[in-house]
Amino acid sequence: MNRHEIISKIFALLRQLEDGEPTEKEIEKISEKPLEMLTIKECAEAVKGISEHTIRQLVAQNKVPFIRTGQGKRGKILISKSALLDLLNKSA
Repeated sequence: MNRHEIISKIFALLRQLEDGEPTEKEIEKISEKPLEMLTIKECAEAVKGISEHTIRQLVAQNKVPFIRTGQGKRGKILISKSALLDLLNKSA
């Protein structure tokens, strides 16, 4: 199992916890598309009008799934670009 597959399965599990159990089609759909992970700074650059502080608040409130790389609180936070855009589209 490669890194991409592991991350895809993690996000599938996070969505399962958030929305209930995903269907087999949803799991296949998640596994098919490439996963683009962004840092907090990259998220703020990708979505004009949202600051790094706002992205950090979304992470702190568990409103957007994320992965912390490294160890402890100093680890880099990575956010799925598609998950962030989905969240923003739902709130718009």
